Amino acid sequence: MRFFLVFPLMIMPVALYNILAFSGTAFATAEQIRARLDQDFLSIDMMSGSVWFITPGHMLIALSLLMLFFELIKSTGTDRAAVMNHAFSMLLFIICLVEFLMFPAFGTSVFFLIGLMALLDVMAGFMVTIASARRDFAVGDG
Repeated sequence: MRFFLVFPLMIMPVALYNILAFSGTAFATAEQIRARLDQDFLSIDMMSGSVWFITPGHMLIALSLLMLFFELIKSTGTDRAAVMNHAFSMLLFIICLVEFLMFPAFGTSVFFLIGLMALLDVMAGFMVTIASARRDFAVGDG
């Protein structure tokens, strides 16, 4: 159980995107990945009569948002596991940034949004932890 407290949950959508990006050709282009992510994956008939088409890209973004939500809940702690989680979240964001800038397959809007969520996880995690620690540790004026 401690494993889930230390490692960032945002690694799941990043790993899934990496599997999609590297499962075809070794160095896929952004167009090839975009074509994979934009294929209709699931369709749901709405009460309005329209059809809602869901793609793998939509599912990855939804999964990322869900993982970001749980990461924000986890970031309220001030123990060693929370600090390690923030460090690993920073490492994950750096990996996302390098992949986005260096590999053509990662130059898509879907991966940009996943990387942005990884950045928000880092920023919010540090801010929430600092705010929690400040509230827990009150320093007197003199």
